[in-house]
Amino acid sequence: MSPERVRDELCKLVLLQDPSAGLWFLNDHGLAQVVLPELPAMRVEQDPIHRHKDVLAHTIAVVRQSPPDLRVRLAALFHDVGKPRTRTVGDHGVSFHHHEVVGARMTRKRMKALRFANDLTDDVTQLVYLHLRMHTYELGWTDSAVRRFVRDAGGLLDELLALTRADCTTRNRAEAEALARRIDELEERIVALKAAEELDSMRPDIDGRQVMEHLGIEGGPLVGQALDHLLELRIERGPLGTEQAFDELDRWWAGRS
Repeated sequence: MSPERVRDELCKLVLLQDPSAGLWFLNDHGLAQVVLPELPAMRVEQDPIHRHKDVLAHTIAVVRQSPPDLRVRLAALFHDVGKPRTRTVGDHGVSFHHHEVVGARMTRKRMKALRFANDLTDDVTQLVYLHLRMHTYELGWTDSAVRRFVRDAGGLLDELLALTRADCTTRNRAEAEALARRIDELEERIVALKAAEELDSMRPDIDGRQVMEHLGIEGGPLVGQALDHLLELRIERGPLGTEQAFDELDRWWAGRS
């Protein structure tokens, strides 16, 4: 079967209202080993001591719980593919450090092999890479952390939040409700910051032309570095205003000199 045919059939499958039976069929009858080997590779236990569900069972549940959007469903399918390669057992049980980074690389490689469009591959890979970001929210986020979350998610913010909601498959009702509340709270903070700061179009308070005129330099890498610095300040502090942006630009320039 050609990569394009596998890709098309996989898309049809994951967009079913409940793809569970089809995904288990691929795994249990050896077809996935040929066309999507990352799937059976996830048949490893999350926790061998407490016998928690294995990674594949969790993955299929996340796909089922995701909204039927192709980017979200594919990200749900691939979001934990890095776990088998990063699985370690220590004194405190099983860990999967940096599985989102490994998983993102594996996702890109598999989607390219199946001839997915580049933009879809980029989007799904980014969702896999970011899928754990929300889980640090329980530790407390400053406004700057919320801005970074929005900046990093870009046009995939809604899809990332949907994937995060679907990624909760615990049977512990209290844990599930706590995660849902954290996501609700984050969404409320994003809405509030968007209203106050225009997060959707977050950029430095001055543009490249103003940087060149103020510093008396030509266009080039220095202008980009200056704008990157000002954007970082914008994320950390919120809108600076033109006057303060020029002051910060002068400090940055003096520090370089």
